[in-house]
Amino acid sequence: MKIVDVTPYVLEAPLSRPFGVSQGWFNKRVAVVVKVVTDAGIVGWGETGFPDAAPIIRNRLAPLLIGENPLERERIWWRLFGPMFNQNEFFGLGMCALSAVDIALWDIAGKALGLPVAALLGGRLRERVPVYATGLYYTEGDFPHGLAEEAASYVEQGFRAVKMKIGQRSIEEDVRRVALVRETIGENIQLMVDANQAYTPFAAAQVAKRLEPYNVLWFEEPVPAHDVDAYVALRRRTSMALAGGENLHTRFAFREPLRRRAFDIAQPDVVAVGGITEMQKVVAMATAFDVLVAPHAWGTPIMMAATLHVAATLPPCPRVAQPLLFLQEPLVEYDRSPNPLREALCGGEFPVRDGYVEVPTSPGLGIEVDEKALKHFHIG
Repeated sequence: MKIVDVTPYVLEAPLSRPFGVSQGWFNKRVAVVVKVVTDAGIVGWGETGFPDAAPIIRNRLAPLLIGENPLERERIWWRLFGPMFNQNEFFGLGMCALSAVDIALWDIAGKALGLPVAALLGGRLRERVPVYATGLYYTEGDFPHGLAEEAASYVEQGFRAVKMKIGQRSIEEDVRRVALVRETIGENIQLMVDANQAYTPFAAAQVAKRLEPYNVLWFEEPVPAHDVDAYVALRRRTSMALAGGENLHTRFAFREPLRRRAFDIAQPDVVAVGGITEMQKVVAMATAFDVLVAPHAWGTPIMMAATLHVAATLPPCPRVAQPLLFLQEPLVEYDRSPNPLREALCGGEFPVRDGYVEVPTSPGLGIEVDEKALKHFHIG
């Protein structure tokens, strides 16, 4: 079996109501979906979230992939990684492009062998994966009623944990928002906050101190993602659990944060870290340091499926006979922010039941891409 075609599609869907984080506002959702075709007629699908990765896939990676055996995923990964490493492009967009291709190769392998990706990874340790709702972004005029109604809706949907945004407003205003959400969801639902790299270590420590009364499970990306020293400095100033890693690419970027225990929760993203192939390496490193993995997931069902397959194989951290949810059991982000791509591309979303999502069991990623929807959102 050989690869005969590699095509990236840049997808875009405008939003009727923008939403914001500390770094700015979103008025559209975007994704790059890659279609890899073999001479056996088997098609694999992959994804990344950055449109500028599409030219890299088309012009740099596709010529190296044509004629390759898609089952040789590890060898292909290094073949694609080599030129990027030599030209110092293996961080950022280069690794996002490689991630999309790698996911598609795992999809092909599973379909060719008649096995779900989780089985190719060695077998699932769980049939369903615990998820938490990511939402509660900034929207115009959302405080207090809109924010409270959204928070309550996640409890009604059966989520046992929710994550909200902070960092765009003053500390006082953000504390009021966290207080409102905690009051709305009650004490039995876990609450996490995500600052998207908004603070210095000193400012983040002040925020953490102000949030202590609201029983926050973790403080995500409180400081710049690549500043390991900032994480370590903050670690000395707060007892709150720190999470990060969604913006790190490859095991090499995770090495120092894990070695220096900058993270309590590691959050590799399969569409940025280097695909499923590289995510396995990051998971192994995190496990060696007894750091819990909670994969970041913010995209279409393609990346969600890939994430679920990896999460199904993650061991409890540390190893215990009866892992406790949120303490030793890996969990996955479940994006609830508006995204027409997520809703249309594969005929719907993965259903949540009692705070869990079932891992796909069909061969490959276990999803079917609606190519009519793909072409509808494709902008060239």
